[in-house]
Amino acid sequence: MTDAPAKGLVLVVEDERPIADLVRLYLSREGFGVQVEHDGPAGLAAARRLRPVACILDIALPGLEGTEIVRQLRAEGDWTPVIFLTARDDEVDRILGLEMGGDDYVTKPFSPRELVTRVKTLLRRAAGPPDGERIKQLGAVRLDPGRRLVTVDGSPLSLTTTEFDLLGHLLGRPGRVFTREELLAAVWGYASAAGTRTVDVHVAQVRAKLGGAAALIRTVRGVGYTADA
Repeated sequence: MTDAPAKGLVLVVEDERPIADLVRLYLSREGFGVQVEHDGPAGLAAARRLRPVACILDIALPGLEGTEIVRQLRAEGDWTPVIFLTARDDEVDRILGLEMGGDDYVTKPFSPRELVTRVKTLLRRAAGPPDGERIKQLGAVRLDPGRRLVTVDGSPLSLTTTEFDLLGHLLGRPGRVFTREELLAAVWGYASAAGTRTVDVHVAQVRAKLGGAAALIRTVRGVGYTADA
């Protein structure tokens, strides 16, 4: 059964029912509608049918893993923000989830308040900036914050919310070298040395999508990343 959404519907796909119920409770308290599914195939069907504002997906789901749900949605052109729930210290799962198109992840056990904060932060970013924020251009890459649109030589790119914000942050100050910790804090909204691998994975994903323009994002060894022409 779907709760009546006030701030939008969040899809939660989690096979551990106590965790799913706890997440539902905290999201509902914040005014979100919540649809809970307990296996992969049902989760994928719900994502396609309900078009939620965000998805919270366990990676290890019966029937169909969370990473495969996201892979199929992204292949269909669905860029709904996704937060993965992963087992503690399972870096392989976390990296795979991000490479498949996830925007963020939370490791179990987790604070439900933190998870709700992550959802709200992700949705604020997905909503775009205030009217009038300037368009950023570097070389062949043009980023329009108002339209949430990136083009390379005029051809549009499909980016996740996090990929868009990461690229926008780098393009906002061309030539400025950002540490991984700075990018994590600015784009994801939290700082943790353990999370810097997340930055590397997303930079790699953005470069792959930029194709021939990928060289504008440069790695500064031992420091972080910069964007320059």
